Amino acid sequence: MSIIITAFERSPDGGRGLARDTRVRWALEEVGQPYEVRLVSFRAIKEPAHLALHPFGQIPTYEEGDLALFETGAIVFHIAQRHAGLLPVDANARARAITWMFAAVNTIEPPILELGTARLLEGDKPWHNERLPLVEDRVRSRLKQLSARLDDADWLDGAFSAGDLMMVSVLLRLRLSGILDEYPNLAAYLARGEARPAYKRAFAAQLAVNTGKPPTR
Repeated sequence: MSIIITAFERSPDGGRGLARDTRVRWALEEVGQPYEVRLVSFRAIKEPAHLALHPFGQIPTYEEGDLALFETGAIVFHIAQRHAGLLPVDANARARAITWMFAAVNTIEPPILELGTARLLEGDKPWHNERLPLVEDRVRSRLKQLSARLDDADWLDGAFSAGDLMMVSVLLRLRLSGILDEYPNLAAYLARGEARPAYKRAFAAQLAVNTGKPPTR
């Protein structure tokens, strides 16, 4: 059964790897699974055919035979469970890797997304200058905790896992903010994730959609 994911035909970030289909592409590249991509427009994601796959009208979706999934965390978890390479064999280590997946999307990502909203969409609000430092401090608080836990390790818990894939994907959203540079070990952690061959392939494939140039292998 072939795997089909959906992605924007023109990503809002212009192909910088922030669209959430990049996470799914990366996971599939890590486990060596081929996949097809069905490109959709902003209009199409609100139409019945796509809403049947994703009730909230977003991307990506994942189809494999009669299985249809949405939400990147759930999709990456499914891929990691189905194929070797993203979750440890040891039961306890596996459970910890899954915990880091949840931590990435439930604890680290929310304040980062809030920061993006504050900077991009609320700049004209009268309370913007007062609120922005508070939002930035919430991000720094989480990064300080994450930095302390990572310390000088390469990955969050031993070898690279789906937990690292999700965490790196979340931290990518801070690259242009300058905040991540305040935590050198996290900046280096992000760079290690981006240096993985599987990530490079996923990034190139997503970028090619937006530039119209085929990715190089």
